[in-house]
Amino acid sequence: MERVASIERNTNETKIQLSLAIDGEGRSNLETGVPFMDHMLDLFTKHGQFDLTVDAKGDIEVDDHHTTEDIGICLGQTLREALGDKRGIKRYGNAFVPMDEALAQVVVDLSNRPHLEMRAEFPSQKVGTFDTELVHEFLWKLALEARMNLHVIVHYGKNTHHMIEAVFKALGRALDDATTIDPRIKGVPSTKGML
Repeated sequence: MERVASIERNTNETKIQLSLAIDGEGRSNLETGVPFMDHMLDLFTKHGQFDLTVDAKGDIEVDDHHTTEDIGICLGQTLREALGDKRGIKRYGNAFVPMDEALAQVVVDLSNRPHLEMRAEFPSQKVGTFDTELVHEFLWKLALEARMNLHVIVHYGKNTHHMIEAVFKALGRALDDATTIDPRIKGVPSTKGML
């Protein structure tokens, strides 16, 4: 079964077309209008071995908030849809990723219990023109719409770009782990009988 999904979301603030293939080759085609998000989503895609296409047009003349938030919403919704009933998945994923002096860890549970716990203190409020507080906004909307439990810990770092880059790489790797089909798992990996 092909685990793919697409979405089109149009609001007064953004217009987004996004497609995701879970079992991909790490290919991305990204035009978000937010260069730093293009860079981070490219890393996420490559390290998660997903295929991701995003065409977003937002009110970036105001700031990057609505575009970043709505991409998180769309990515979460397509991830949830592409996973279907979650039969046979490993469910949990954990990844540590170093990026020079920074070390990030991401732990996920595709549990249908949305929650974000984030422990990260970025030294800078901006990377280029990108507001670093938007990393939390993106991850929270992703977790909410994918209905996953997401824990993000930046253990240490000095360079804000490196710290955020480590987070997105670890997110891709943790989700790759959690979405992997394990032939030993019959049905869904839950004593409740559903996720």
